[in-house]
Amino acid sequence: MKINIRRVAPHDVSALSAIARQTFFDTFTGTCSEDDMQSFLNEYYSEAQLRSELMDADTFCFFAEVDAVPVAYLQFREDYKNFPVEKKWKALELKRIYVLTAFQGLGIAQKLMDHILEFAKNEQYEMVWLGVWENNFRAQRFYEKYGFKNSGYTHDFPIGNTPQTDVWLWKFLKQ
Repeated sequence: MKINIRRVAPHDVSALSAIARQTFFDTFTGTCSEDDMQSFLNEYYSEAQLRSELMDADTFCFFAEVDAVPVAYLQFREDYKNFPVEKKWKALELKRIYVLTAFQGLGIAQKLMDHILEFAKNEQYEMVWLGVWENNFRAQRFYEKYGFKNSGYTHDFPIGNTPQTDVWLWKFLKQ
């Protein structure tokens, strides 16, 4: 199976919205009410919202494709507004990395993680950080394999009226 990584273009917004909505739903279904889920999906994964994100030159979004079909995506940017520590390091936030359920366990998430870490190295970032749901132990194990450590910080990540907490992980890069 050949996995191709390519930058998402504005004309891809329909495919991005479909993957984003499905993967978020699959990850968090059962953790909140149906109304909260639908409201969240409509607010954060609508085509209009994602088009706006894609038009931001500082936001990087990539598809992982199998047989020219998008099956996963990655989004990252240099962003400090939610970072709990003052801007001490040149840091890149991994905002989203999601793989369709049928394609999990096939090395696709690894390809996406390798992509962001290579980008961070080439652009001389000192650290990559991310938030992961405190109860998503599979994702936490995945990040630990890449050397991410618990920063000791958490933040609220409610889905509608349903409270959820993310753990902030970080990985310091050797230059």
